[in-house]
Amino acid sequence: MDSLQFGRRVNYWRSRRRISRADFARLMGGKSVRWVEELEGGRRQADPNWSVMSQAAQVLGITVERLLAEAIDAGCAQDSDVEAVRRALQRHDIITGSFDDSESEPVSVPVLRRKLTYARTGFQAGHFAQLASEIPQLLVDATRAARHHQGDDQLTSYAVLSLTLELAEAAAIKWGCSDLAVLAGHRAVIAAERSGSPVIMASAARHLGDAMTNHGEAAAAAEFVLAAARRLEADLLRSGPEGYSVLGMLYLKAAMAAAAAAEAEDLDPARHARRVPDYLDEAGEHAVRLGRDDNLLWTSFGPTNVALYRVASHVQLSEGADAVAVAAEIPTSSLDALPRERRAHLLTDRALAEKQAGLRERAVGTLLEAEELAPEEVRCRPRTRSLVENLRLLGVGSAEGRLRMLAERCGLPG
Repeated sequence: MDSLQFGRRVNYWRSRRRISRADFARLMGGKSVRWVEELEGGRRQADPNWSVMSQAAQVLGITVERLLAEAIDAGCAQDSDVEAVRRALQRHDIITGSFDDSESEPVSVPVLRRKLTYARTGFQAGHFAQLASEIPQLLVDATRAARHHQGDDQLTSYAVLSLTLELAEAAAIKWGCSDLAVLAGHRAVIAAERSGSPVIMASAARHLGDAMTNHGEAAAAAEFVLAAARRLEADLLRSGPEGYSVLGMLYLKAAMAAAAAAEAEDLDPARHARRVPDYLDEAGEHAVRLGRDDNLLWTSFGPTNVALYRVASHVQLSEGADAVAVAAEIPTSSLDALPRERRAHLLTDRALAEKQAGLRERAVGTLLEAEELAPEEVRCRPRTRSLVENLRLLGVGSAEGRLRMLAERCGLPG
C-alpha cells in the first residue's frame, strides 16, 4: 500500500471517529498537527512503517487489517454535516470578508494550497462525506487570507477561495443539495473575478453551470457557460494547457446543460438537443489541442473525459443504447488513468444507460464495479440510489440477490 492510500484511510477513520488532528497528533505520541497533515496527505514516507500503521489503528480503535482494507465502508454525509457547510457559507465574515485586522496571522499561501490540494484529492478519490468537515475551515482560512494578504498573495488567496467554493459546489451535488451547490457556485464566480485569473474565472463558471443544471436551470446554465467561454476564450488560449482544459470543460458543461434542457423542454426539445454534439465536438477540439489526458486544475480533462461526457449526454437524452456503445469504445487503459471519482461516475452513467436499454442484469454488475471503486458514489448519491430502487421495481432476473444486498448497503428499505 502506498503512503497516499494509507493517509486517506487514516483521514477517513479519524474523521469517522470525530478525532481532531490535534488530538490525533497527541495520541500518536506527541506528534505535531503538521505531522498528521503530512501523514494523511501521503507525504511522510514512500511506504508507511508498520509501527505507524499499528499505532494509528490502536488510536482509531480498529484492527490494522481493517485500517488497510482496500474497500472502506462508505459513510454518507449526514444532514448535520451538510448543514455545517451551509452555516459556513452563511457566516457574515465569510460573506463580507470582514475579518478583524487584530486577529492572528492568516494562513500562508503555501499552506492554503496544500490544504486545498488535500481536500480536492479526497474528492477525486470518491471520499465525499469527509469534505463536510474540511470545507468550512478552508473557507475561513482562504477568506481571511484574501482579506489580510496583499499583492500577488491576495490574488492567489482569492483563487484558492474560489477553488474551495467550487469544491463545496461539487460536494453539494454529490450530497443531492442543488440549492447549496448554486449558492457556492455563485460565490466561486465572485471570488474568481477578484483573483484576476481567466483560468480561475473559467473554472468557476463551469462549476456554476453544473450547479444550475442540477438545480433545474439547464437552459440558463448553457447560456451562462457559453457566455463565459466567449468572453474568456482568447485569454484561455494564451494560457496554455490549463486554459485549454477549463475552456474544454466549459463546452462539456454546455453540452450537459443543453441535454438537460432538451429533456425539460416540452415545446421544442430538439432545439436544445441539436446543440449537444456541437458542444461536445468543440470540447473535443480543445482536448486535441491539449494533446493528452491530464488533471490540470482538477479537471481530468482530455480526450477520455470528452468520451465520458458523450456517454453522460446520451444518458441525459434517454439514448441508452447509444451511451452503452460509446462507453464500450473507451480504452480500459485510458479509464484506469482517471481519478476514481471519474471512473465511478462513468460506471454509474453506464448503469443508467443499460437500464434504459433494457440490460438490467448488466446494470447491476456495473453498479457493483462502481461501488468497488468509490462506495460513496453508489451508496450515497440520490441519483444512484434512485437507480437501485428502480431496478428493484423492474426486476433484474438472476441478479436479484446481488441487487438486494446492494440496496441494503445503500440503506434502502426492504
